[in-house]
Amino acid sequence: MPHVIVKLWPGKSEQQKARLADKIAKDVMDVFDYGEESVSVGFEEVNSRDWAEQVYKPDIKDKWDKLYKKPGYER
Repeated sequence: MPHVIVKLWPGKSEQQKARLADKIAKDVMDVFDYGEESVSVGFEEVNSRDWAEQVYKPDIKDKWDKLYKKPGYER
């Protein structure tokens, strides 16, 4: 723990995803003082036509008060 899931549109390369996963994992380890064995990062590709129903509504709109970084807003 923790496990981070990044949801994004298809089209990013495996290299880009691996690079982002490394950066996310390193930041999680640094901020929370976890070891590498405790952090995992996954990617879920969601087509743009499905984004509103599969991501925006359930993960953003319905959980707005739990977002620490809201889309279009600075922290």
